[in-house]
Amino acid sequence: MHQKNGFTCMLMGEIFELVQLVFVVAFTVFLANCVDYDILFANKFVNHTDSAKVTLPDAFLPVDVCSARIRDNVAAIFILVISGVFWIHRLTKFIYNICCYWEIRSFYNNALKMSMADLPYFTWQEVQARIVEIQKEHQICIHKKELTELDIYHRILRFKNYMVAMVNKSLLPVRFHLPMLGNWVFYTRGLKYNFELIFFWGPGSLFENEWSLKTEYKRGGNRLELADRLSSRILWIGIANLLLCPVILVWQILYAFFSYTEVIKREPGSLGARCWSLYGRCYLRHFNELDHELMSRLCKGYKASSKYMNCFMSPLFTVVAKNVAFFAGSLLAVLIALTIYDEDVLAVEHVLSSITLLGVCVTVCRSFIPDKHMVFCPEQLLKVILAHIHYMPDHWQGNAHRYETRDEFSQLFQYKAVFILEELLSPVITPFILIFCLRRKSLEIIDFFRNFTVEVVGVGDTCSFAQMDVRQHGHPAWMSAGKTEASIYQQAEDGKTELSLMHFAITNPHWQPPRESTHFISQLKEKVHREATVSHQGAVGDSHAFTSIHSLQSEEPRSLIANLLSGPPPLASLHLGRDGSLANHVSVGLSDRGAPTLCSLSPLSGSLHMRGSYPSSRLPRPDHPAVSTSRAMAGSGTDARTVSSGSSAWEGQVTSMVLSEYASTEMSIHALYMHELHKQQSRGELSRHTWHRQESDESSESVIDDVEAPRNMPRSNTFPCTATPHQEGAALQSSGQRRYGGTTDALSGASRSQRSARVAMGGWVEEIQPGRHHEPVPEEGSEDELPPQIHKVT
Repeated sequence: MHQKNGFTCMLMGEIFELVQLVFVVAFTVFLANCVDYDILFANKFVNHTDSAKVTLPDAFLPVDVCSARIRDNVAAIFILVISGVFWIHRLTKFIYNICCYWEIRSFYNNALKMSMADLPYFTWQEVQARIVEIQKEHQICIHKKELTELDIYHRILRFKNYMVAMVNKSLLPVRFHLPMLGNWVFYTRGLKYNFELIFFWGPGSLFENEWSLKTEYKRGGNRLELADRLSSRILWIGIANLLLCPVILVWQILYAFFSYTEVIKREPGSLGARCWSLYGRCYLRHFNELDHELMSRLCKGYKASSKYMNCFMSPLFTVVAKNVAFFAGSLLAVLIALTIYDEDVLAVEHVLSSITLLGVCVTVCRSFIPDKHMVFCPEQLLKVILAHIHYMPDHWQGNAHRYETRDEFSQLFQYKAVFILEELLSPVITPFILIFCLRRKSLEIIDFFRNFTVEVVGVGDTCSFAQMDVRQHGHPAWMSAGKTEASIYQQAEDGKTELSLMHFAITNPHWQPPRESTHFISQLKEKVHREATVSHQGAVGDSHAFTSIHSLQSEEPRSLIANLLSGPPPLASLHLGRDGSLANHVSVGLSDRGAPTLCSLSPLSGSLHMRGSYPSSRLPRPDHPAVSTSRAMAGSGTDARTVSSGSSAWEGQVTSMVLSEYASTEMSIHALYMHELHKQQSRGELSRHTWHRQESDESSESVIDDVEAPRNMPRSNTFPCTATPHQEGAALQSSGQRRYGGTTDALSGASRSQRSARVAMGGWVEEIQPGRHHEPVPEEGSEDELPPQIHKVT
C-alpha cells in the first residue's frame, strides 16, 4: 500500500491488468482472423463509389466472415478457452486482493491515522514507527507485548528471506555449464514463480499457510519419504509446465512484442542498455531488505556499473561498428536527402522501412563505439560498485581488468536484450530445469527447511538466517571469529549475515540485536575508531578505513564522500575537491568528522551528535529548513529518520531524504571497510564464493576421512551427521524461538561439545582447524518427536 501510493492506484493497477489480458488476446485473434492483408498491402484493388482512397476499415472483414473464420480456427478457439480460464482465475484473485487492500486501507486510516491522500508524504520508517507504537496500546499482535522492526520485516519478507538464503547457499539450480557458452545463470520470472509455487503457496507446498511450515517438515525421521513426495510434486509441476509451454510461449512473445516494439523504434539503443538480473537482485539482497530499499541501493550503483562494463569494449567490434555505421549512415543520408527533395519518394515500396532499419543499425553500431574522451579505471569503478551493491567475490578484487571478472559481473548486470531473450525462452527451459535439476535436490531442500526454520513468537516460522544472529550463522572470515559457533554448513556465505546485520542496524537504529550481534557491532565500531585515530596521528596509509574511502577517489562518489564528511545538514554547502585533492579532504575528514560517523552505527546518535560539533562555517543559516527541522527532531527526542517533524510535510520529507542518504553512505563505507578486512584475512586462502563452488550434486560423492557416516542411510549433502546423546541434550542459549533440526551449543563458558567436520552444501570441504569443531545437527529418533532444543524469541 505504501510503495504503490495508496488504494486507488492499486485498484486501478489491478483493473488495467485484467483489461490488458483481454486486450492482448482479443487484439491478437482479431489480427489473425479479421484483417484482409491483401487490401492492406495494396495487393487487391478496392472499388469505391465516393472516393478513390483506400481507408483502414476497407481492410477489415465483415463481422459474419470474421466470426466464421474464428469458429473454424482450432488454434484460436484453444487460445480463447485457455485465456478465458486464466482470466476468470485472475478475476477471482482480483476480487480477493481488493478485499485485502480495503482492509489495509482501513488499517492505515483508523489505526495509523494516515489518509491515502497524505500517504506519499510519509516515509516507510514513519509507517513502521506508528505500527510499533500502536502495538503498545492496542495489541494488534496478541502473542507479544511489543513489536520490533525485525518482526515487521519478517512478516513482509518471510518467503523472500528463504529465497535469498537458498541462493546464498547455492541450493537452487540456477547455474549451469553449457558446452559452448561456459558458465551461465538462468533465473527468470517463470522459474522464480515455479520455485515459489512449489515451496511456499501452491497446492501441496511445504507451508500450510502464510506463516507456518507443515509439521512433518519440522522432523527428521521421515525426511526420505518427504523428499520422494516433493520430488513427485516437482515432476508433475514440470510436466504441467511442459504441456502449457505452447500457450505460455505465445503469450510471452505477444506481450514482449506489444511492450518493447514501440520502445525499440523510439530508442533502438535501449536493447543495448543493461539492467540488474533477477539472479543479481537475489544474490545482492540483504536478509530483511525491502524491495524499495534494494532497488534504491542498486540504482545508485547503476551508473558506475554501466561505466565498468563499457571498459571492455572489444577493439575488433569497435572497428567493425565504425565502418558499418559509416556505410549505413551514408545510405540513410541519401534516402533522407531524397525525401526532403521530393516526399513522393516515401511512396516507393520499402523506402520507409529501409530508413527505419538503417537508423536502427546506426544507433546499435554507435553503442559499440566508446567515447574517446572517457578514461576508465576498472579497479576504481569496481570499488565504487562495491560501495553500493555490498557483495562481491574475493577473486574479483585485483582482477577487475580481466574479462573473466567482466563475464561474471554480467551475470548480475545483464543486457536488456538478454533479459528479454531469457524471458522468451523461459517457458521452454523451465520444465526441464524442474524435472531434471530441481528434483535431484529434493532431499537437500527438505533438510534446508527443517534445519534453518525457527518459530518466532508473534511472527511464525521464519528462516533462521533472517535472524541475522552472528553466533548461529556468522562467518569467521567476516569479523565473526570468536563470536560465532556456526559450522561450515550453518555459515552464511559472502558475509551475508554480517553485512545484513550492519544494514538492518543502520536502517533501524532503535532495533536491539542479540547479545553476540551487539558485541559484533561494538567491536566493529571500536576497530573503526581505533584506525581513524591512527590515521589522525599520521599513519593514514595503514588504515583500512582510509583505504576503503581512498579507493573511491573518482568523480563518481564525491557526493558520497561529501555526505560522509559533512553530514546531512551542510550537504548543500559542501565544496569537496575544489581546494585540493580528494585524498587530503578524506584524511582530514576521517580524523575530524569521519571517525565519529564510521564509529556510529546509529544514525540517530551519530547524526544528531555530530551536527552540534560541526564548525559554524559549514552549517547553513539558522533559518534553513533542514536545520529547523533537525532541531525539532532533536528537541523532541524522536528518531530523526522515522518522524518528519517541522513546519511542513515538505521540510520533514526533505530531511528524511537527506538522512536516508546519510545512512546509505554510512553503510557503503562500512561495506568497503569490511571487505578490506576480509581481503586481508583471506589472502592465501581458497575462495569459497559462488563462482568457485561445485554443484552440490557433483559433491555428493565427497567424503571426509575422519567422519564415518552410516552407510545404510541415504543422505543429502546438506544433512549433517548423527549427533551423540550428549549433543542431542544440549540446551540453547536464549528464550524466544523454536529451532527445527538445527542445533546450537550450550553456553558452558570453558567447555564446548565437539563438532564433526562435514561436506557442506556447495561441495567445498572445511579445513579441520585445531580448537574449532562443529556440532552436527541431530536426527530425531521418531518422526513424531520434536527436537529437544526449544527456546522462544520474545
